[in-house]
This record gives sequence, structure tokens and C-alpha cells, in this order.
Amino acid sequence: MDLSLTDSQQMLKASAADFVKNEIPQRAITEFSKKGIGITPEMWAGAASLGWLGMLIPREYGGGGASFSDAAVVFEELGRGPVPGPFFSSGVLSALTILEGGSETQKRELLPDIARGSRIATLVINDPNPFFGPEAVETEAVESGGDYVLNGMRPFVHDAMDADTFICAFKTGSSRYPEQNITLFLVTKDTPGVSVRGLRGFVGPIGEVAFDSVRVPKSAVLGAPNGGWPALDRAMLKAIPVLCSYQVGACQQVFEFTSEYTRTRVVFAQPIGRFQRVQDHVIDLSIHMDGARWTTNEALWKLDSGRDARASVHLAKAVASEGYYQACNSSFEVHAGIGTDRNHPLVPHGMMSRMLYQYLGNPRYHKLQMVDAEDL
Repeated sequence: MDLSLTDSQQMLKASAADFVKNEIPQRAITEFSKKGIGITPEMWAGAASLGWLGMLIPREYGGGGASFSDAAVVFEELGRGPVPGPFFSSGVLSALTILEGGSETQKRELLPDIARGSRIATLVINDPNPFFGPEAVETEAVESGGDYVLNGMRPFVHDAMDADTFICAFKTGSSRYPEQNITLFLVTKDTPGVSVRGLRGFVGPIGEVAFDSVRVPKSAVLGAPNGGWPALDRAMLKAIPVLCSYQVGACQQVFEFTSEYTRTRVVFAQPIGRFQRVQDHVIDLSIHMDGARWTTNEALWKLDSGRDARASVHLAKAVASEGYYQACNSSFEVHAGIGTDRNHPLVPHGMMSRMLYQYLGNPRYHKLQMVDAEDL
């Protein structure tokens, strides 16, 4: 397993680093976190021109046809920000969900728009439940006059304020197996009965999406009725390692500015990095960072080489989510009071680490999923 970057990946990494540094500097990310903003039109257009919004979309649908490792290189640099916005939710997770579950007509209609940034999609999955999985989709879509009628409220939808297209999960079947009862629907934000409310206190435009007697035709079903969760599961297995790469980049950035602080902050006439307790925190941070990196790299390698990656993906998500969370905790211990200043880069990282800890299932969920996997 060769984990070194190729020449093209080195160029991709440099390009992504320059973009984050010049187009989305730290002060901009701080302002975004204060205002709940995810992207600006200029940011989005710049990312689209670089081909980042359709990297994992096949060329026949207007994308770049890149490998998962290529996409991970870009997302690792975005994680250093941490750069908010629907780069992952639209360009990776939604795109892969459409690829895995959509009809040929839907793929040709939706994917080119996502790749060029003229359409922003995001997933609307869970009802208000404290857990993740097919069991968390409880609201039923009711057939009426040849259409479906959708009702309910979905909290904590990532990039809800920026998205114009929602891929929504609703219960439509009555099987004893929850994963066989879920249908995915394509719903645009301007559909009558759809409302979105922004939620403050997050990095990026997290929102609450409500459906009030929303009527959609059967052509709005993504793929086949009751086949939504298997398609979503296949998409998540491919998308999650890219999200983990974002967390790896975030851990790396936190490690770097925390280490620098231990060298420049002087107390009792010596840098605080000479104090053993401070060293303990930095070592804990590096351990979590390395764990996230190696488990993520293994999952990416298995995906790109065509191996069964299910258990490795769940392991990577569990380790990377826990690693980013704990890395920020260790950094807060080192920085103390200054690390809680809203203008300090640790604040958006701390907020993002909590968001991604729960996103697409927390570590406990993914550890349980490993029980049925066989590739480890």
C-alpha cells in the first residue's frame, strides 16, 4: 500500500492550499462562523472552475472522474480552514447518492449541474431523533392522487441554507426491516410547502427543513420506491472517507498552530512547551491525528483498489470523528482562555469537530456497523 502522493496529487494539493489561503483566509472563516454563512458566489465559482465540485462524478455526466484519493487531497486542505460550504454535501455525498440510486435520466439531468455548481444539493435524512440510521426515518410519505405528500420537520440539515435541491428520505414501506422501507425524493427548495430556517451556533449554514403538505409527483422519486436506503448506504461508504480526509486536514492544522503556540507562549521565562503537562496534551493531539490519518488512508486505498472497504470505512469514520473532537479538546487545554476567543482559529475548529462528530452517524454507530462487516 503506497500512500505517497503522486506528482499530479502534489500539484492538486498545492492548488488547493493556495485557494484556501488566498480565497478563504482565516478571517473570512471566522466571519462565516459568526454569521452562519457557508459560501460566497465568488468562492463557489472559483471552486467550480477548478473542477472540485464534480471530482467524483464520471466524465460522461460532466464530472472529473477522479479517484477517491484525489478528492481526499483537496478535502484535506479544505479541512485545514475549516472551510464551510456544500463542497462535501453537494459535490460528494449528494452526487454519489444520485449515481448509486438515480435513474439514467436523473443522472444526466442532475449531475452536470452539480459538477458546474449551478445546482447545490444536500441530503435531508433524519427525523428529530438522537440516533442515525434507517430507524431514524419515521415520517411517512403518503400516496395521494398519483402523487406523494410529504410532511414533517428535519433538524440540523447541513448546508440547508445554500442548497436549492433536497434529497429527502421518507418512509414508504411496511417491511420489518427498516432499510427496506425508505424512499428518496428530489424536492426543490421553491416547492410549495417547503420552508427552511437557519440555525445559529454552527460553522456554515446548518438549517431546519420543514415540509407542510408538500406534494411531489412520482417522477420525483430518486430511483425505485423503497430502495432509498441501500442506495444511500452505498453512497455513504464511498463518501465518508473523503469526509474523514477533511477531518484529518483539520487535525493537522490544529496540531500545527498548537505546537507553534507552545514554542512562542512564554511563562516563567520559558516556553510553555517545556512543561510536561503541556507536552502531554500535544502528544494526545498527535496520537488522535495519526489514528485518523492512517485509518482514513486505508479506507481510501481499499476503495480505489476495488477491495471490500466496508469495515475500514466505518473504522475511519469512528476514529476520525473521535480524533478531531479530542484533538480540539487537547488544543483547548493548551491555549486555555485565548482559545475561546471568537477570532481565534481554534473556535471554528472546535465547533466543526462537534458537528462532524454526529454527522452521518457518531463513532458508536459506526463501531456497531463494523460488527457485520468482513473486510478487516
